[in-house]
Amino acid sequence: MDLTVSDQCPVYASFFGHAGVAAAMIFSSIGAAYGTAKAGIGIAGVGTFRPDLIMKSLLPVIMAGILAVYGLVISVLICGSLDPNKSYSLFTGFIHLGSGLTVGLTGLGAGYSIGAVGDAFVRAYAQQTRLFVSMVLMLIFAEVLGLYGLIVGLILNTKTSNEC
Repeated sequence: MDLTVSDQCPVYASFFGHAGVAAAMIFSSIGAAYGTAKAGIGIAGVGTFRPDLIMKSLLPVIMAGILAVYGLVISVLICGSLDPNKSYSLFTGFIHLGSGLTVGLTGLGAGYSIGAVGDAFVRAYAQQTRLFVSMVLMLIFAEVLGLYGLIVGLILNTKTSNEC
């Protein structure tokens, strides 16, 4: 059975690409916002008792903000393929949806873990300053979850095919 052009490139195929853009931006931004808010609660608690430690305690907030940048990067790359004057296959739409979901959901998970680790370690850092290196290592391990998602999303994004 041969597939016709309309079967391979239906008019609704670009919906899935746009859904990938939305998933990447929304989920990674929610993860970044949660990580920032949760770590910010710990920083506010530390700031009342040890204001000298606030600058080093901002590390979880900075690392959580990077997660939204991962979503932005993959969204821009997917949007570059969404040209209304060119054919857009259903295969490409599903690849872009998978790419966006990969980056978005790993950003959401990484943001949750950065928030939990950031809140706990910032409070512990106020009690014992020797925990700073441990805090940085745990935050790096939490951040790398989002980075792995970005790498997989970038690899997926290169597998597109617009042949109809």
